[in-house]
Amino acid sequence: MRVSYKSTIFFFSDLRDQRKGKAKMGLPTKTAGVIIAIFCLCCVAESVPNTNITTVLCNAGVYTSGDPFAISVDYVLQELETVTPTRKNYDYLNISPYPNAFAYGHAACNQNLTSSDCNTCLGAAKTALFGSCQRRIGARSVLHDCAIRYEQYPFTD
Repeated sequence: MRVSYKSTIFFFSDLRDQRKGKAKMGLPTKTAGVIIAIFCLCCVAESVPNTNITTVLCNAGVYTSGDPFAISVDYVLQELETVTPTRKNYDYLNISPYPNAFAYGHAACNQNLTSSDCNTCLGAAKTALFGSCQRRIGARSVLHDCAIRYEQYPFTD
């Protein structure tokens, strides 16, 4: 490969001009930097689930602390919170395995959420549910991006 003296001088003068901010072609350095920064922010930005409470409804019936139904409710709600984010479409129905006091449950999340955000939203829904409906035989908590419900009887939403 043969390099002429003129092309070498031209190449180095272009580099010198670019260092001084006198680029002959392309985007100015500051503009390119801004574009890259905006692109990086778009790729890194995260969203959080909307956990604003829409509705919390409580069944009028109550159970006592020693009632086997309490164990069933705990089982159902824990499983709804952990399994729903792993299911396709974030939609899950379940029933407690304890035949002496069945509890039925359903949870769902907005499909645009990540699995982690679905889990976070359901945790907030469960907290809202227990904040308003302590020891109720049925309750429903509806947040903007998710919902959780349990009852003493089978149901469909």
